[in-house]
Amino acid sequence: MALTFDTELLDDSTESIEKAAELIKKGELIGMPTETVYGLAANAFSPQAVLKIFKAKNRPADNPLIVHISDMSMISDIAAEIPQLAVSCAKKFWPGPLTMILPKTSKIPEITSGGLPTVGVRMPSHPTALALINAAGVPLAAPSANLSGSPSPTTAEDVMSDMKGRIPAVINGGECEAGVESTVICFTDDAIKILRPGRITKEMLEEVSPEVLIDKGVMAKVENSEPAASPGMKYKHYSPKAEVFMIDGTAEQFRHYIREQDTRDALCIVFDSSDMKGLQIPFITIGSTSEEQAHGLFSALRSADKHGAKVVYARCPSIDGVGLAVYNRLIRAAAFRVITL
Repeated sequence: MALTFDTELLDDSTESIEKAAELIKKGELIGMPTETVYGLAANAFSPQAVLKIFKAKNRPADNPLIVHISDMSMISDIAAEIPQLAVSCAKKFWPGPLTMILPKTSKIPEITSGGLPTVGVRMPSHPTALALINAAGVPLAAPSANLSGSPSPTTAEDVMSDMKGRIPAVINGGECEAGVESTVICFTDDAIKILRPGRITKEMLEEVSPEVLIDKGVMAKVENSEPAASPGMKYKHYSPKAEVFMIDGTAEQFRHYIREQDTRDALCIVFDSSDMKGLQIPFITIGSTSEEQAHGLFSALRSADKHGAKVVYARCPSIDGVGLAVYNRLIRAAAFRVITL
């Protein structure tokens, strides 16, 4: 894609949000902060504007987008049908990092839904995102504001790194709180199915429905011939330029494995500095809790490129609670290369 914009980094003032909203109304793209990661926002009803998202990101056309709303009154133009279970989830988790897959109306273009008869909808909790949607007056289709396949951006600087010259402006709304994308769910009979894990966990969803299922694509690769109901289910994803390997074992096993490798141009991603005791290799810590790991994962993966690493060895996270979201992102960054010790 030709670099055609002198991309402006805006603050999150009312004046800047109004300026960004005017660009949206003209069919342009805006880097938008949310509580999960930064999104690349366009008018969800405009096929021409949404096409610019795919071009700016180099995103595969069958990878559906999530539509962001600021008020429940907007959902009737997006979803043709809203099951009672979806209403209950919205009451409990919106605004917040939960996306629901629902049958779409004819107002949602095929390009926005990735050719599917359904569409993902969420109401973000970040005040700047809500203000931009309100000012634009339309729901916003907004995948993560990164080049397709690379780690999602959690700061405005990350967005500028990937999108400078590709879009007219980025709103700086500070560092994202969650650090991983929203939980994506769909509804089957009286059950909730998790298609992509996030900060809204299986245990939290069980407070709404006693039956919460986890799609096989959360832990395993979805074949290219299968349709992806949720973003991030197919393709190598969230990855730096370096080759990433997940190492599943104790801290002691991890250290023993690393000692046996050629660690020139290597970087380790670990939970805390004690994981690297006795090793003289560059490393990044992402925290001992799943919430800390979710918050720091994409920043750590981006840092691998800044370090010039050619290989990254990352400790395998827990799959409990928010840990499942960290595992889901990391296994895709590693192209499903897991070394079990």
